[in-house]
This record gives sequence, C-alpha cells and structure tokens, in this order.
Amino acid sequence: MADIRNIVTTVSVAIALVAGGWAVYATRHSQPANSSSEQRRPSASPGDAVASTGSPNGRDPGVGTAVIASIVKPERLTTQINALGTARANEAVEVTSKTSNIVTAVKFQDGQKVQLGQVLIELDSAQARADLAAAEAASAESSSQLKRSQELMDTKIISPSQFEQLEATKKANEARVASARSRVADTIIRAPFAGRVGLRRVSVGSLVNPGTTITTLDDVSVIKVDFAVPENFLAGLHEGLKVTASAAAFPGRQFLGTVTGVDSRIDPVTRSVTVRANVPNSDLALKPGMFLDVSLARDERQALMVPEAALVPEQSKQFLFVVEDGRAVRREVRIGRRQPGKVEVVDGLQSGDQVIVEGTQKVREGAPVRLIDRTPQRESSNAGVYR
Repeated sequence: MADIRNIVTTVSVAIALVAGGWAVYATRHSQPANSSSEQRRPSASPGDAVASTGSPNGRDPGVGTAVIASIVKPERLTTQINALGTARANEAVEVTSKTSNIVTAVKFQDGQKVQLGQVLIELDSAQARADLAAAEAASAESSSQLKRSQELMDTKIISPSQFEQLEATKKANEARVASARSRVADTIIRAPFAGRVGLRRVSVGSLVNPGTTITTLDDVSVIKVDFAVPENFLAGLHEGLKVTASAAAFPGRQFLGTVTGVDSRIDPVTRSVTVRANVPNSDLALKPGMFLDVSLARDERQALMVPEAALVPEQSKQFLFVVEDGRAVRREVRIGRRQPGKVEVVDGLQSGDQVIVEGTQKVREGAPVRLIDRTPQRESSNAGVYR
C-alpha cells in the first residue's frame, strides 16, 4: 500500500507542475498580444464617423473624386478622303523620228536637263539637202521666167493663159522648196519642251524608223497625281482643294498640292471619278509612275472637339460630365464627325466648358470632384492643368 501511495503522490505532483507551467506560459503570451492589438487599434475621430456614415464608399464628401478635365476649345475640323494615286509628269513624250534615216550625231547625255528647241539627234541630211538645192534652183528659174513674161505681157507678145501657166509653175516650185526644207528640218530632232531626258536608246550609225523610241523627255517640275474618289464624294470635289501626298520612298515626308481638275465621267465599274492634282516638285524627288498615298482635305471648319474617352454612352444617347462649381454635372450631347481619338460635339456643349476626360466611371451627377494635374505624357494641345 505504501508503494501505491508513493506512485499516486508522484503523479499528482507532476500534474500540478505541468498545470502551473502552462498557466505561466499562457499569461506571458496573452498580455503582449492584447496590448499590441490595443496599440494598433486607431482611436475614433469625428472624421471617421463622417466617412463611415456620410458616404457609402467611405470618401469624404468635402474632398471629392479625383478626375482629369479638359477645357473645350474650337478646333479646325477637316474631312479627309484617302486614296491611292499615280504620279505623272507635267509633260511627257517619247522622242522618235518621222522618217527612216541613219543617226549621225547624238547631242545629249543620259538624264540631262534640256531646254526648249535644243538639238537632241542629228540624222543623215545629204539627200534632203540635195533635194532642197534642186527645188531652190527650179524655183529661181521659174521666178525669172515669170518676170520676163510680165514684160512680154505688156507688149502683147504672150497670151494671158501662157502667163498664168508660168505663174502656176513658179508657185509649184516654191512649194517644192518648202517641202525640201521640211525634210531637211526632219533630220534634226529637237526638244519639244524643257525637261529632263531619259536613257539614250540609239547610237551613232543606228537606223531609226518612224515610231522608234530614241529617248524619253519629261517635265517633272510639277507632278500630276491622278487618283480615284468614290462618287458619293462628288458634290464636295472642286478645283482648289488641298491635297497631301506621301511616297514609300520618302518616309515621313509630305508633298503638298492642289486639285486642278475632276474628270467629266464616272467609271461605271468602280463607281468612282478620277481627280487630278498638281504637286510642285522643285527638287525632282518624285518620278513619273510612282505610287502615292493621297489625302484630300475638304469641308474645313471650326468645331468643338472632345476626347472620345469623355463620352458616356447610354443606349442610343451620349452624355458628358462637365465640372460646374466643383461638382460633376451630366449633360446630354449630340455628336458629329469623328477623328482618331476625338469626336465633334454638335450640341450640348460650349467653348470654355471643363469636360471630365478621365474618371467618368467614378463620378455621379452632382457629386463633388477634385481636378488634378495631367501628366506630361497625357497632356494634349487643348487640355489645361487644374487643381
């Protein structure tokens, strides 16, 4: 029995020690946690009460929602028609010969700039000059005979019919002289207008025939650009409209021109009309045959433009939020034409209004707003900076 009592006593002491140690451990670790929680818990303030009860989203009504606004100003609105055009020379011709002949001299270099009437090619003129000399001799003889016949007519030695026959012969010989001179002139090929020649296609000694291309001649000081425009834009097409052309060969460069004519017919297949514009080409950068992107500007006018992000569509209607006395006021507007990133407001807005362009999803009708600065990356030409 003594052994049993000793065992029970030992177990009781062990249990008591474990319970006491657990109590000490729990006491030491529970008090710091409670004290730190109390330290982290903020004290209540009047402002917290307003935030929790005055606004469902927890904002202070006196501060307002942060938004970015833009001042509406009139801008120039231009309707553009984009088309694909082909560059053509102001004047262009293939230099050829009128007769079959041998080339005796070449008076130009490849790509040379020539003037009106400048000699390009000389052909063999021996036969033509011999024919001219014979015609001139015959004309001189007939002129002399006619002069003597005039003296004989006064003395009635020859009849009037004989005199008329001599007079006709003289005129025929004069015509032969003119024809021979023309054939001589055909042996010299001249530039029909000022411009720049192309590559030489013949050499000295070559036999050229009528229609044989000797070279090309182009006046490219002004380039004609022909492009097709759909017939539904026909009413707004007229001479004097401004065009802007660009070419893949010159990235970033624009060539300005003016519409000079509209074709009198509409293509029944494409339902488009051909428009021609003249583009100055003083540095000769554009070449005939080049492919050009053309933008035709028409209907230039002043309009109120706003960023597309400012629009709040609801069903078939469009709305904007305007800042008035520090609050957001919703207005219904009627929009017009669009441009990349912008839209025209036809009705419901006035110049000088402050339109919310960022933050429209967070504001409500009549709610206070706070205007903040734009970042430099977002700032546009028609937007002001407000605080």
